[in-house]
Amino acid sequence: MNRKEVGDRGEKAAQSFLKKKGYRIKETNYRCREGEIDIVAEKKNCLIFIEVRTKTSGEFGSPEESVTGAKKNKLTATALSYVSSHKDMTESWQIDFIGIELDQKGKPTRIEHIEHAVW
Repeated sequence: MNRKEVGDRGEKAAQSFLKKKGYRIKETNYRCREGEIDIVAEKKNCLIFIEVRTKTSGEFGSPEESVTGAKKNKLTATALSYVSSHKDMTESWQIDFIGIELDQKGKPTRIEHIEHAVW
């Protein structure tokens, strides 16, 4: 699997995971000049922006370790852009993180959901 295939599989696994937990997927791969957010979802009148990181080995660290301070700043700026450009949105929002590890066949072996990952 190439890097894009790994990322696509991870995002699909994350969407399925979130739906099972009662989240409603509003949008995927939202892009603006500030950056990109993998998944925009809603649950209990709260808007959730979700960054998905997928890895096939722990050779270079866990998915959680791959989110840098600069990436967190970009996520915040992108979330603020989304909220300001979508009127009649709930005032309540947060940024979560989902880390996924895949086996060599592309099946998830671990899914970790960290709520309020960026403050």
